[in-house]
Amino acid sequence: MSGPTGTTSPAELAERYGLSKSSIRPPLSSYLRELWSRRQFVLSYATARTYAMYAGARLGSIWQVLTPLLNAGVYYLAFGVLLGTKNGIDNYVAFLLSGIFVFTFTQRCMTEGSRSLALNLSLIRTLHFPRATLPLAYVLNELNQMLVSLAILFVVVGFTDGPAWRWFLIAPAMVLQMMFNIGITLVFARIGTFVSDVTQLLPFVTRTWLYASGIFFSLPAKLEQLNAPSWVVQVLAFNPISAYIDIVRRSLLQEHKQNELPHAWTIAIVWSFVMLAAGFWYFWRAEDRYGRG
Repeated sequence: MSGPTGTTSPAELAERYGLSKSSIRPPLSSYLRELWSRRQFVLSYATARTYAMYAGARLGSIWQVLTPLLNAGVYYLAFGVLLGTKNGIDNYVAFLLSGIFVFTFTQRCMTEGSRSLALNLSLIRTLHFPRATLPLAYVLNELNQMLVSLAILFVVVGFTDGPAWRWFLIAPAMVLQMMFNIGITLVFARIGTFVSDVTQLLPFVTRTWLYASGIFFSLPAKLEQLNAPSWVVQVLAFNPISAYIDIVRRSLLQEHKQNELPHAWTIAIVWSFVMLAAGFWYFWRAEDRYGRG
């Protein structure tokens, strides 16, 4: 269609030369292929964020080791010593560290991911790329920290309990938690983009989740002391973080077998696949809305 002066309209020119809106949402299959093609960007961006986090500190990347240790020290003093939750738990240090490290991995993915798009609006508005690359880079950055924390945990357990073949079970456990973290990070990345207040609310949500996940004490043992009905244990076992923590603990600590949560592997697998699929779908549905004023 031509304008009043006989010139071709922008819409007709776009159609003639095969142009499309930069903000259009592609089919999910095409979106995933394009996302895979940007994997090098995700890796580079995550590496740059890791470097930037400690670039201004005098101790630099040493804080990657100090931060989880200091957090664990605070919780050990507060819960293990002052509240006495270490009573009846062998190797409480490894027990506590494994719970804190696993929970922190998911917690930081959620909180940092919820701001991943809002903090990069200029990039989103300038370039056309799958927006999921940004929250994925944040998850990869937290995975790097988690690997450092696991190395610390291996040293602690190696000195206290000694190495064992069951340690290899941590690899599939980390894969499952990584899948879950990607899904839940994508969910909160979308929510955080359109509801900025969620970043203020998340610390209270994750703190409540922290205390309900059996990090400082054994859930089955604690509920048994309280004479709680068996169905309460079953309900709490559906907490995905509790399942991931339980798998890591049974992989590292031989004595943890007597306090295992029921069906932890099954629950962890179901949560991982469901959250990954749901998270990608939920995030992709708003792909054409990210970056709008």
